[in-house]
Amino acid sequence: MNDERLYFVTYDISDQRRWRQVFKLMKGYGEWLQLSVFQCRCSARRYAELVTRLDKEIHHGDDQVLLVDVGEADSTRPKIASLGKSYSPIERKAVVI
Repeated sequence: MNDERLYFVTYDISDQRRWRQVFKLMKGYGEWLQLSVFQCRCSARRYAELVTRLDKEIHHGDDQVLLVDVGEADSTRPKIASLGKSYSPIERKAVVI
C-alpha cells in the first residue's frame, strides 16, 4: 500500500536569492507547474523533511509557503480549472536507469 499524498506547494518569496534557493529545493520534491507552484507526491516522512527544509530556507516575516494537501496520491484526481494555457495532469511513470 502506498502512503503518498498529493500536495500543491506554492510560495511567495520576497528576496530573489531566497526564491532561487526555494525553487531549487522544490525541484527535488515535485513537478514544477508554474513560476512558484509545484505538485508533489510525498510520504509522511518526505513531507516532514520538505517542511523542515522550507522552514529553514524562508524568512518568516517576509515570505509565505502554502502546502495544500489534496489527498491520497494514487486515488486523487485534482479538479483544476485553467484559464489561458491548458493544464496537463502529471502522469506517474516508471523510469528505467
